[in-house]
Amino acid sequence: MSEKIYKTGTTPGSGTYDCTNCHTKVHLGSGDTMPPCPKCTNNEFTKE
Repeated sequence: MSEKIYKTGTTPGSGTYDCTNCHTKVHLGSGDTMPPCPKCTNNEFTKE
């Protein structure tokens, strides 16, 4: 089963997201926009 990918610039909702490249965690609130990964600038994340 493949995981849903969340991309930079979208508003995926509150939660913790995991960079698909370096696995850095990004924590978002309900109205926050997904940033590029702060460590590697990757643009794709999965939700924990």
